Amino acid sequence: MNYTWRQAGLLAVLYLASVAANAFPLDTPSSTSALPATWQPPAPLVQVPLWPQGHAIARPPVTGPESVKTGAIIENVTRPTMTVVPPKGANTGTTVVVFPGGGFRVVAMEGEGTEVCDWLTSKGITCVLLKYRVPTSGPQWDGSCNCRREPTVHMALQDAQRAIRLLRQEASDLHIDPHKIGVIGFSAGGNMVADVSNAGEHSYASVDDADRLSARPDFAMALYPGRLWEGKGVVLNPTLHVTAKTPPTFLVQAEDDPVDDVRNSITYYLALKQSGIPVEMHLYATGGHAFGLRKKDQPIGVWPELAEKWMKSISMLPHG
Repeated sequence: MNYTWRQAGLLAVLYLASVAANAFPLDTPSSTSALPATWQPPAPLVQVPLWPQGHAIARPPVTGPESVKTGAIIENVTRPTMTVVPPKGANTGTTVVVFPGGGFRVVAMEGEGTEVCDWLTSKGITCVLLKYRVPTSGPQWDGSCNCRREPTVHMALQDAQRAIRLLRQEASDLHIDPHKIGVIGFSAGGNMVADVSNAGEHSYASVDDADRLSARPDFAMALYPGRLWEGKGVVLNPTLHVTAKTPPTFLVQAEDDPVDDVRNSITYYLALKQSGIPVEMHLYATGGHAFGLRKKDQPIGVWPELAEKWMKSISMLPHG
């Protein structure tokens, strides 16, 4: 494979030694004029390409080059990557792949990305931040027709599956447990969580030996997910097929969410329960949408603590 995994692993070790217990450096520019051309993780972390150099992958209908806006909002992603952030302190061996939201139009790499990694790595979890292809790489609501539109190629799902497979292949070098790889996603990223939890193994043609490995996560966390509810009663999106292979799942949403109706979480919860999948759901009266980890002074702000307890309850984190 054309990957610099060993170099990335060395950089990760150097990064861990340098930051110790410090927070993940946020990448918010001080002004619009200071914006870099594209998003980059803080040095010495590196982005690892998901697909081999020269390998043809589906290209979103971009209108310009990849660029980043204030708040680390990335648009026009045609070459997806992942950034491996090592844990601070004792390594639990657990890994969580983060799917930021953005409506499958952009990727919100800060409030639903680097800040999430900051929390996870402080708990001894390796965080993997996914920069997936956008726009129109997943299911969207089209206001022009007031209807749901499915992409011809589910590029976001392909990128999510590829990332999980690569992590399992390189588990030894990355010092992670290949049987403790979970996912967490927000809004559109929450849809990706459900998608990768329930999809078949063949969303793309095999590229190399990594694609012989399972792409299904060992556990899943979805916050204010979208496009899981059909839009009537509690009918699940017909593109999702929950089976006995769906991993244990943790759901969080606010009842006053103005973007993704709370019935997205409720409907998915009921589908998981019907199939006998272990699931825990937390609904809050208020909190809105896109709260991430930023509403610590409100009841909904305790969800990270509940998620940690849940991960312990399913043996993905050590007790104590």
